[in-house]
Amino acid sequence: MITGASGFIGSHLARLALQAGAEVAALALPDDPLTRLLELADRLTVLRADLSDEDALRTMIADLRADACVHLAWYAEPGKYLESPRNVPDLLNSLRLLGALIETGCPQVVMVGTCAEYDLRAGYVREDSAVRPETIYAACKLALGLVGAQMARASGVSFTWARLFYLYGPSEDERRLVPALIRSLLRGESFQATSGEQVRDYLHVEDVAQALWLLAERRRAEVFNVCSGEPVTIRQLLETVADLVGGRELVRFGEVPYRPWDPMFVCGDNRKLRGEGWSAGYTLRQGLEQTVDWWRWRLQAS
Repeated sequence: MITGASGFIGSHLARLALQAGAEVAALALPDDPLTRLLELADRLTVLRADLSDEDALRTMIADLRADACVHLAWYAEPGKYLESPRNVPDLLNSLRLLGALIETGCPQVVMVGTCAEYDLRAGYVREDSAVRPETIYAACKLALGLVGAQMARASGVSFTWARLFYLYGPSEDERRLVPALIRSLLRGESFQATSGEQVRDYLHVEDVAQALWLLAERRRAEVFNVCSGEPVTIRQLLETVADLVGGRELVRFGEVPYRPWDPMFVCGDNRKLRGEGWSAGYTLRQGLEQTVDWWRWRLQAS
């Protein structure tokens, strides 16, 4: 079972799981149009429920009898989610979901956190690095990981906490950095950016989905960084995209100020994940080239 299956990560994970021969149930809100899953609709079991409806959720999960659940559903509107009060209901609903999964005997649960749980002043961060969330979003994610692990441990359920870093790839929300830049350059429009000295750790969404699939199979009751482990400056990222699309002169570096809370260095240590047999399928340039091609197709088709 995948919650948030119609989202950026969830749609790629659903596709991967189907390709691997799994039976996939997508848990979605009653009014979710499932736009990213339209071509998969006849191969999925679509379950319609609100996570806040605990009784209906428990009945649905009991009937499903899933071997594993990957929980991705969470409010993530760009520019709003970090400090949104909607993070608190998502935390509570996630704990309700976990409670229902435990009660109905689901043996493996994978839930996703964020690199922003860490104290990002520390440089490279490992799974045992200090935590210091700076936003409501990061604090709620950290709380879910801590409480969820205790709930699962007391019940004999395997609970995996996957801390995601920075993502990109096809079907990402067009308001996010990489697609926003690609769309602007494909249209010949200028793009305002910071000076680009911030360092980030970017991983293609298909590699993220592969990691989550692997962790669901491994059933490790542990925390894992899901990241590339390779630092890149925002300037390097944007210049690579501009070289692939054309129009580097359209990227206006230095016209957007740094956000006061924005860390200057975020990069993870992924040795623990690689120790499980995972490896990235894309280099950054390969992944960006594939993403540019996808947006070219998307804009031509629209």
